[in-house]
Amino acid sequence: MRLLGKHILITAAGQGIGKATVLAMVAEGATVWATDVNPSLLDAFKGMERVHTAVLDVMDKAAIHAQIAGMDRIDALFNCAGYVHSGTALTATDEDWNLAFNLNVRSQFWTIQAALPKMIAQGAGSIINMASVASSLKGLPNRFVYGTSKAAVIGLTKAVAADHVRQGIRCNAICPGTVDTPSLQDRINSQADPVQARKDFIARQPMGRLAQAHEIAPIVVFLASDESQFTTGQAYSVDGGMTI
Repeated sequence: MRLLGKHILITAAGQGIGKATVLAMVAEGATVWATDVNPSLLDAFKGMERVHTAVLDVMDKAAIHAQIAGMDRIDALFNCAGYVHSGTALTATDEDWNLAFNLNVRSQFWTIQAALPKMIAQGAGSIINMASVASSLKGLPNRFVYGTSKAAVIGLTKAVAADHVRQGIRCNAICPGTVDTPSLQDRINSQADPVQARKDFIARQPMGRLAQAHEIAPIVVFLASDESQFTTGQAYSVDGGMTI
């Protein structure tokens, strides 16, 4: 088992990619702290061995520090929390911008800042950040605020990697394409024609289908494992061919 003995913290673990990653990591032997702002989403993990659950609002800096302070060690951190805004530079509001950068970027800064001292003391640690194909990798229509915030995540990832590479810390980002998650379904349902909205999301995927959350989890497992110990500062596209 590739993660045997590793202690891992995951944010937004209650559904979608976060939940799929919890299950994949536990299957590989990890002890996982599954956190989410919504307590009801954590019920799915009740009774599972090596899964600790905690309500965590990643917009609360003190709560982040308290959560990580309570862990004996932290071998890997997966920053999965985020929000997708639609719109262009003409339609975006200051409120959209602030939420995107606070949730998609600042929260990662806070979790990384809290986790680094433990990782440095251990002499090793892997940080995995959720970015997106909609970022510095590719411009997508109606993703102005979101794509800008995810480009910032890639920059944050490379900066952390550069600062701490000689201390045994690795920091990488994953950049998924369109994934069939509850979050995506919520966005689809909010459209005037949900059936057409789903077709439009599928149409922009060269493979002709949406990704499933369990297809994203393996790259996170790899980056948390010792198999990737010579890998840092990278942004991994898992996008069904969108960046070909």
